[in-house]
Amino acid sequence: MRRREFITACKFAVLIASALWTVAVIAQTPDTVFIEELTWPELRDAISIGKTTVILPVGGTEQNGPHMVIGKHNFIVKYTSEQIARRLGNTLVAPVVTYVPEGNLNPPTSHMRFPGTITLPHEHFIKLIEFAARSFKLHGFKDIIFIGDHGSYQDDMKIVADQLSQEWNGSGVRVHFVPQYYNDNNFAGWLETQGITKREIGSHASITDTSQLLALDPKYIRMEKLVEGVPENGISGDPRRANAEMGKRGLEFKIEAGVEQIRRALATSQTK
Repeated sequence: MRRREFITACKFAVLIASALWTVAVIAQTPDTVFIEELTWPELRDAISIGKTTVILPVGGTEQNGPHMVIGKHNFIVKYTSEQIARRLGNTLVAPVVTYVPEGNLNPPTSHMRFPGTITLPHEHFIKLIEFAARSFKLHGFKDIIFIGDHGSYQDDMKIVADQLSQEWNGSGVRVHFVPQYYNDNNFAGWLETQGITKREIGSHASITDTSQLLALDPKYIRMEKLVEGVPENGISGDPRRANAEMGKRGLEFKIEAGVEQIRRALATSQTK
């Protein structure tokens, strides 16, 4: 009997020590979801206590008309990824991928016709995010999330997610592509209910993007340079009725779409 009681006491002591260690780790870790704001021991400890989901946010460095700064996508996706990670829990955010396919160099096409845009060929972008994901797997992450704020590489992210998920089948590591964040977040549909026309919504540097950046920080928008879009100024649409309140709704649409799809993806992968 004494031996059994001793073993039980030892097991209890181990559980208490483990719980205290976990509490100590949590207490010592800064209140951030950004990997780049952690030291490597802090990241190791965070993974060890269950923060095994990581978001790879992808932005882009491109012209956004005469009124909006070049880093638009990077600022937006860093903010939305942080909010998504905090709502999910046990999720961290990798540094934003800022260089993406933006067009050809010679002759320059698409946004490459304007100064400040930086491009990568699709094959190099694919390798970049593939090896980011391989790095996450090496260090202990189990669910790797691709979120992109730009349209040019959505198919590339799906290719890599499908390829690695197939390669790693049975390993307990999964890669999830989240297209709803960008393609199906209902922001444009909501704007139409507010009297905004399809022409104003456009497809680039218009009322949608401009409103979101106004919501994040008005310093990113040159209000005196808001003009209707024409091919020569790099705008598709019309940003002149943009405002921060619309932008807050737009950001929230993206965040909600991302959280909903990721939760479904995580639940599905856990049942396999």
